Amino acid sequence: MAATVETVVRNTARADLKEATVMTGPEATRAEAARLHRDDVVGILLDQHARIEELFADVKHYDSGGPAKRRAFDELRCLLAVHEAAEEMVVRPAAKKVAGTAETDARNREEKQAAQVLAELEDLDVSSAEFAVKFASLEAFVKRHAELEERQEFPNLRDGYTPEERRTMGSRLRAAEKFAPTHAHPGAAGSTTAAWTVGPFAAMVDQAKDALRTSSSGR
Repeated sequence: MAATVETVVRNTARADLKEATVMTGPEATRAEAARLHRDDVVGILLDQHARIEELFADVKHYDSGGPAKRRAFDELRCLLAVHEAAEEMVVRPAAKKVAGTAETDARNREEKQAAQVLAELEDLDVSSAEFAVKFASLEAFVKRHAELEERQEFPNLRDGYTPEERRTMGSRLRAAEKFAPTHAHPGAAGSTTAAWTVGPFAAMVDQAKDALRTSSSGR
């Protein structure tokens, strides 16, 4: 029996090592999310991080620019704006209680800076050299921000709240995303209060803008 147990432990360790070695990027992030309940707020955010990383790759794939690149960027822009606003509305106040003010203030500052760059990118030709430079900067910044959330903020949420509380938080996050802005609003970014007071109104304006753009482009 001892030998069997040792074999199982050894095989499990090898499997874990193989998974850690083979799975990287969005695949690894989704694997971590899959270990949590589908409504767990941490699992939802991890899954969104994986999708954001994929969309950055999609935008870079269309290196010649054109409508396809603009569509890919618009999808990324929308997800980033909604994701960050909903975090500020729901996650940050909860994280503040278990991770402290310094941690949450740092994440909010990062989101405000990212919103500024994202807003600047919206006004640029996706085929331009300036877009490419700013986009690379945004990608590096967002990746670093996500890593800090995953290493510092999310563990505090997992340790500081019960699974049931995190599922409730996940439901609130999904609800907030329904009326979160779909464009970057640097003036409101990084503030829970601004996200709740400006967010719903900004979202209405954004949705009208998106509908008009879709109609005029024939998409």
